[in-house]
Amino acid sequence: MGQEESHNEEMNPAQIQELCIIFMKECPSGALHLHELKRIFGVASSSEEESLYIETIFRSFDTNRDNRLDFLEYVAALNLVLRGNLEDRLKWSFKVYDRDGNGRLDKQEVKHIIRVRTKFHVQRSNMDMTPNEVCDRIFELVDQNKDGQISLTEFMEGAQKDEWLMDLLKLDVNATGWVIQNCCKQRGAALAQC
Repeated sequence: MGQEESHNEEMNPAQIQELCIIFMKECPSGALHLHELKRIFGVASSSEEESLYIETIFRSFDTNRDNRLDFLEYVAALNLVLRGNLEDRLKWSFKVYDRDGNGRLDKQEVKHIIRVRTKFHVQRSNMDMTPNEVCDRIFELVDQNKDGQISLTEFMEGAQKDEWLMDLLKLDVNATGWVIQNCCKQRGAALAQC
């Protein structure tokens, strides 16, 4: 359990190479900025929750903290989201949940992500539970030492306990679908110019 890929379609190396070419065409400066990422994922500037979620994801990939994703950060992000193993994706999910960066999740951080995921319709199961109820259940199942915080170890072990937890804790931004769709659009535009 938990070892299956969350993505229905895997990209082959040729598709990844094509996406990198598209990156260089779309971002000739060699950088992807936050506003461009928001546009890619269709985040309206009027949606504060969605905007914060994408900002959190962006910051998790901006390893050198220069407010842009350079080519290497972009490739690392693609590799993680599109081809990363379960353990690496869970570690990344933890980093996204951990908004204050202290290495522990409190209930406010977990509730925030649950609320945003509900808005994005990412959460696929148990929609009859409120974000508070979902958060309480997560802490009940994952917070082993009952200190009101979830460590990375508790997060990793808890996520692999059952499918419901895995679905909630492992973030899946469905980037594979967007990448494949965007590659097809770019390919079509390039053919139209020929």
